[in-house]
Amino acid sequence: MSHSNPTLPAPAGPVRPGPTARTALRPAVAARILGGFWHRRREVNAHICIPQGPLLLESAGNLRNLRLAAAGTTGGADPADFRGDYPFMDSDVYKWLEAAAWQLGGSGARADDGLAEEVDRMIALVAAAQEPDGYLNTWFQVTKGGRRYGDLRWGHELYCAGHLIQAAVAHHRSTGGKDLLAVAVRFADHLDAVFGPDKQIDGFDGHPEVETALVELYRETGERRYLDLAGYFVDRRGHGLLGGEAYCQDRVPVRQQANVEGHVVRQLYLLAAAADLAAETGEAELLAACERLWTVMVATKTHITGGLGAHHDEEDFGDPFELPNERAYCETCAAVASIHFSWRMALLTGDARYSDLIERTLFNGFLAGVSLDGERWLYVNPLQVRDGHNDIGGDQSARRTRWFRCACCPPNVMRLLSSLEHYIVSTDDAGLQVHQYATGRYTGDLDGDALVVSVHTDYPWSGTVRLTVEDCPAGRPWTLSLRVPQWSTDHKLTVAGQQSEATVTHAGWLCLERTWSPGDSVTLDLAMAPVPVAADPRVDAVRGCVAIERGPLVYCLEGIDHPGGGLDDIGIDLSEPLTDEHHPDLLDGVVTVTAAGYRHAFPNNGWWPYRAATGTVPGTARPTKPRDSPPTLTAVPYYAWANRQDGAMRVWIPTR
Repeated sequence: MSHSNPTLPAPAGPVRPGPTARTALRPAVAARILGGFWHRRREVNAHICIPQGPLLLESAGNLRNLRLAAAGTTGGADPADFRGDYPFMDSDVYKWLEAAAWQLGGSGARADDGLAEEVDRMIALVAAAQEPDGYLNTWFQVTKGGRRYGDLRWGHELYCAGHLIQAAVAHHRSTGGKDLLAVAVRFADHLDAVFGPDKQIDGFDGHPEVETALVELYRETGERRYLDLAGYFVDRRGHGLLGGEAYCQDRVPVRQQANVEGHVVRQLYLLAAAADLAAETGEAELLAACERLWTVMVATKTHITGGLGAHHDEEDFGDPFELPNERAYCETCAAVASIHFSWRMALLTGDARYSDLIERTLFNGFLAGVSLDGERWLYVNPLQVRDGHNDIGGDQSARRTRWFRCACCPPNVMRLLSSLEHYIVSTDDAGLQVHQYATGRYTGDLDGDALVVSVHTDYPWSGTVRLTVEDCPAGRPWTLSLRVPQWSTDHKLTVAGQQSEATVTHAGWLCLERTWSPGDSVTLDLAMAPVPVAADPRVDAVRGCVAIERGPLVYCLEGIDHPGGGLDDIGIDLSEPLTDEHHPDLLDGVVTVTAAGYRHAFPNNGWWPYRAATGTVPGTARPTKPRDSPPTLTAVPYYAWANRQDGAMRVWIPTR
């Protein structure tokens, strides 16, 4: 692809493939979300989430730790002076810096007039804490006498370096500032001097992250050593250097993996790096591994919300089709990592299915992680909370929490929301592709000519999406491609007021090729009605149940909407239709879904709850209401649960 016209800017988002990258698509050169659903969520991020970051980082001790390191307390400080329980405390600062940087350069409302100054102060603190040779990790500088790289399995030194590098790239792309980039380059140069087959350390960090960051630093600086170092770290995994644990992504080399395994976030950050490397090197084997692992992950280990992670222990994927409800882990960071991996795969291959998963994850598994008011968070995202659940609080609570001991998720949410506009549109040699539907203005690069399209929609409440061409080269045909979501069973398309018979390609796109002119319009109408959805029968946890979906949203029942009994004994009557209704004053404005239901009557069968399953099962529950007079079930979007009160919730509803 040719991108030589200096009048158009380079893409300014988190992923910017290099000029020789072998990607099917490239990010838009400019993107602005200007209204609608995601604009509202990003306003909360800008006005509430990001501004509270420095105060929360101060109260948790993250900034104090940087001051200790900056004051030269290496080896001389009382370990008790260090605040926090983990060696990756610094990474929360870097993720907040990345979020703030994207905010400064984005279309969302600025968090406040002092955001740039707050960012500058924090960058100065980070720079002051850095050692002369580029090393930086306050846990080891303050509490371990400056001993480095002695615990690669758990130390997270390179993990923190990765988040520092990503923050620096974001700040440089958004503001042009070079101070944080200089810190990141010094650290990357230090890593390149220390790690390698013929260097001081032949090894890697137990938590992938630095790999994808190094690729992006290569893209930002043009320094090939960073790309090579990222490739080295990926290649060394799976050979037992950290004991051969799946938890550390060290059991099987990534090119040989048959399924995703181990710690979810570690696996997905590794796969994001593998996709980056495949893009920059053109390696077919690495691309094939990414495609294979994404496909089997979605088919066997992904919850209906897009959430990932079946085990609380070691934050693990679990086995194929092991998708529990109450014990679903579905860490919010895993949703972020899934989106990162899928976006890279969408650019690499041009296949819309990757953006389908991004949409599902964004609206459900990701967005549930932050409260509607932006003040409280979920680390884990279960699909059911039972009646009478005894929640002891903590990071793995089913109650929204102000902050966490391990506070990786909140700043991860902040940085994705503040950069979200860069995941909406892409471009290629043929034209422009719209991956996600959000009101805004988006610019692609067609061989140096600008393609500018505006989008207006009330998605996800309405399936109507209106697009208008604002600028394009005169007299030159090009293709506007619209993703038809996986959930859509019917759609209508009009182009310039005329109905179009364009068909969906095998890659999931409606491709509209013509000689466009400014003012030309396209309207895509996606039929959006509530539907019951069943899981693969191999998912034991939800056999005999359905979930409710409407458009890209997954729905759930909450105890607050069903007084007079709990949710554990509720069932849904599918002989009656589902209905939907918009409630502008409920949960910041949502469409609810209602269904006919019943409550099971459970007879008292004595002290032992099990019976022989022959013929008619003794003690089988029966509906307490006749079918012609069912109680009403009210479902709300899953992302909005636990915003009114703590209590019972369920996504999957028994059908009998």
